[in-house]
Amino acid sequence: MSRALLYTIVFIEGFCSLGAEVIALRRLVPHVGSSIVVTAPTIGFFLLALALGYASGARVAADYRRIVARNFLISAMLAGLGLAGTSVDGMFAHLQPTWFAYLCFIAAILCPLAWLLGQTVPILTNLMQTQRSGEASGMALYWSTLGSFLGSLSLSLLVMQWLGVSAAILACSGGLLIGVLLLAGRQPGMAALSLATLIAAGVLNTRQTLTADTAYAEYEVSSVVLEGQQNPRAFMVNKSLASLIDDSEPPHYTRYIRHLRKILLDDLGYRERDILVLGAGGFTLSHREPLNRYTYVDIDPKIRDIAERHFLRDAVRGEFIADDARRFVATTERRFDALVVDVYSSHTAIPSHLVTLEFWAGTRKVLKPDGVLLANLILDGKLETPYARNLLNTIERVFGRCAVDVLQKGKPLANVEVACFASSRPGSGLVYSDETNRADVDRARSR
Repeated sequence: MSRALLYTIVFIEGFCSLGAEVIALRRLVPHVGSSIVVTAPTIGFFLLALALGYASGARVAADYRRIVARNFLISAMLAGLGLAGTSVDGMFAHLQPTWFAYLCFIAAILCPLAWLLGQTVPILTNLMQTQRSGEASGMALYWSTLGSFLGSLSLSLLVMQWLGVSAAILACSGGLLIGVLLLAGRQPGMAALSLATLIAAGVLNTRQTLTADTAYAEYEVSSVVLEGQQNPRAFMVNKSLASLIDDSEPPHYTRYIRHLRKILLDDLGYRERDILVLGAGGFTLSHREPLNRYTYVDIDPKIRDIAERHFLRDAVRGEFIADDARRFVATTERRFDALVVDVYSSHTAIPSHLVTLEFWAGTRKVLKPDGVLLANLILDGKLETPYARNLLNTIERVFGRCAVDVLQKGKPLANVEVACFASSRPGSGLVYSDETNRADVDRARSR
């Protein structure tokens, strides 16, 4: 086996193995989110399967090219068919609870793929014509790791950004099938199986009902039935309802958007104010609202075009900036009269770096002295969970006492609207008791 062919094969292995891991993490976002408690075990299981693949490949003593070609073919099937959106969605829809579906995905798709591809380098180094084993393994690992580096970057930053996740899956599966053909040579059976795999992967990854599928999220605009509304449609982000709109005059919006509008326009009476919105959703907060100036910040650069074309069917009112919310508030020199925080990667998942003390301190810095923070949170309706209590406590540690309004009080999960003022300050309070009751004095001081 020539050095050029061997290095090409191990390069493909590295490119597609890391590419498959990146794709798997992206496919899991709509179902289990992207928090550290999801990404860390996923990466850990992948590395464990890769290590077991190294050990398994080290025991192979003959028929090297045929075994690697077979592994590549099976891996191409796992990537092209198992990582397709239809397959992953079906797995999480029919296997409950969610943690069980996650483990099945890891055990049936990701780990077998990593285990098979992990065998490549130890198997093919047996075919390297070199005087030293260190040189053989070192150069093979170099080309494999170089492929991993380029695969992770190109698939996430180029292919997913411009062509979508399905295109990245086809690139990964197609690369492995090229490796099969290079290894198998003139074997009609392997060529036929490779072609069948490519066709099946192409069909499965193009037959999707999604409106758009970017590196950051899955978007779907679908018609819904709502009493008293004209042709209502829902804007779904990662299988979670982000916005609603219809063709009535004036249009109907989701309850929390109506609530935010009431605070800004009626309660605060904002006119000609600068309002920053972190998390674009469907851009409905400023829809047909000409009284104020809106700036939207969202991490996905494609969300504005998707919303305008398929959801609003109208131009977005306001400026749009594609950036990470925390980075924007940390670096901008602009100051705003109001800041609306509505950042979700799925229905209940706020990215973990956007719930910390440091993030909320950053939001305070971008507000004018008399500015207001409005945060849309999805928490349990009774605010009893540790997450709800700790998140609200974190916000109030920065802003002091805030108004908290639970919109759907009878539901397990509810929109919770938090309103805080930049002019207030955090502080410790006293407890009134029968023995030391300072209520009347404090009431007089507060007038």
